[in-house]
Parts: sequence; structure tokens; C-alpha cells
Amino acid sequence: MNIHTEKLDLIEWISKLNDTSIIEKIKEIRKNYIQSKDWGDTLTQEEIESIEEGLKDLEEGRVHSHETARKIYEKYL
Repeated sequence: MNIHTEKLDLIEWISKLNDTSIIEKIKEIRKNYIQSKDWGDTLTQEEIESIEEGLKDLEEGRVHSHETARKIYEKYL
């Protein structure tokens, strides 16, 4: 059985559940799973490279103050 079929089986089973204690346990598992996920794990390679480029710019002093950025971009805001 592939993962897609197993997920569908679980969805069907959960949709028919009437036992609130099991539903609460499933909700707790979901909550723990979500909390254990690191947002960094979801970044694309392009996003990681962009962040690294920004950090390099910061280290090398290629930055502007908030005030300067507002002056440059205020016409777009």
C-alpha cells in the first residue's frame, strides 16, 4: 500500500470516528508534529541562497538604514 492510499484510509477512518478521546489524541499528535517542524526545513534552495547573500551583504557592510530605505521606496508605498 502506498502512502497516498494509507492517507486516504486514515481520512476515511477519522471521518467516521465518534470517539472524542481518539480525536483529541489525533489533535495532540498533529499539534506536536506542527510544533516540531522547523520553518527553515521548508525553504527552497533559492530562498536559502537569498538569505545567505543577504547575510554576506550585512557582513560586508552593504546595508542601508531603515530611514534611507524608506526615502528610496516611499514612492512605492
